Amino acid sequence: MSLAKRLASQSSVIFAARIFGAGIIFIAQAAMARIWGAHVLGNFMLIMAVVNLIIVFLPLGFQTIGTYFTSEYRARNDGKMLKSFIWRSYSHIGIMAILIALIIVPCCIYFSEIGAKLAIYWLPIIIIATSGAIMYVNSAILVGLKKPFAAYFTEALFRPILLLIAFIIAAIIFSDKNSLTTMLNLMSIGFMALALIQFLLVIFVVNKIEERVASRKVETSRWWRFALPWVLIALASDFFFDIDIIILAYFLPTHEIAIFGVIAKIFSLAAFGITAVYAVCLPDMFESEANNDRNGFLRKVGEANLVAAALSLLLLVGVLILGHFILSIFGEDFTKGFWALVILCSALLVRSIFGPASLVLSIYDRPYASLPAVFLGLGSLVLFNYLLVPNYNLIGAAFAALIAITIWSLVQWVIAFRLAKVDISIFASIKSSIFLLLKPE
Repeated sequence: MSLAKRLASQSSVIFAARIFGAGIIFIAQAAMARIWGAHVLGNFMLIMAVVNLIIVFLPLGFQTIGTYFTSEYRARNDGKMLKSFIWRSYSHIGIMAILIALIIVPCCIYFSEIGAKLAIYWLPIIIIATSGAIMYVNSAILVGLKKPFAAYFTEALFRPILLLIAFIIAAIIFSDKNSLTTMLNLMSIGFMALALIQFLLVIFVVNKIEERVASRKVETSRWWRFALPWVLIALASDFFFDIDIIILAYFLPTHEIAIFGVIAKIFSLAAFGITAVYAVCLPDMFESEANNDRNGFLRKVGEANLVAAALSLLLLVGVLILGHFILSIFGEDFTKGFWALVILCSALLVRSIFGPASLVLSIYDRPYASLPAVFLGLGSLVLFNYLLVPNYNLIGAAFAALIAITIWSLVQWVIAFRLAKVDISIFASIKSSIFLLLKPE
């Protein structure tokens, strides 16, 4: 099976699982909005945004490079180095969780308006974040071991099921006054159990890796050289909208935060399909580069870009057709976010057009080169939220995010083109395809 067909096949299955899981989350969040009100849903969105920002820091960036180094050590049958990398990743989570609980949380409560608002929720927030960090590391490693289904099904399918169960129990058994607290407590217990089960699967698979390479010094400095910039890259990409929600909390009322949170979740779901395409492709891309197969590397990147772009267009059409209906499930007030959703989802095509520049820079040992694009993207997000949101509300927030994503993607593509001397945009793939079609036989 060709890479393009395998990408389409595997990413479609993963995306289908994500769709099903997202459907479960939408049901839970829609019920929260209708039973507990948009205000409670807005608070839940804010809590989960804080959770996600903690998650990205707990492994100190090692979750973002797990697939990269696992792919390398698997290809070289370097089992000892792989195990050293894995145990280092999990130790970071434990150490940082303790530091955050003992030092950062008290500071947030006393010196931050949002921290004080969330004071009664901090214990489940820390537990949910810790379990999420463990699952992120688990998933990164499993993708590198060519086990994408085991990686993504846990987060895409099983976590939403546990969230729905927690909501049902909290809504039926407990009073409205304690319902959100109860739901978060139940989520923390279920998520941690799920993370530990997936962790046992990681250990089982890793122990099967042969150790054909002689023992050598642990590559700690090399790990950190990749992890430090990638934690910022992950913050700007995977948690872009969590940052955005926290920023918007200073501009929008809670019920509009709930609306934008739903819009952002729909976008994130759609973006996951694009991410899955590149995640499935990454081990093959690395092997081509490790074997000095530049043509094979570019061909695989090009195929991934074409699949991602086609998927982006399909998703945008789907939003245009079904977006209004999906938003109406949460209540009629949520439908006013339709055009904001359409604007936001057009950013999917932007991402696909410019290609996986940050991944390519890491493969070419230039992970720090992505940081200017990251800072410009986040800076643009803050600036355009400040300029647009007060006057244009949800539409302004959507345009601010689209502008920030476009600037970030464009700058990253330029940097990759200048430093790695490779064009990983979709334009290169289209140009190559046209050349092959016109080439005389």
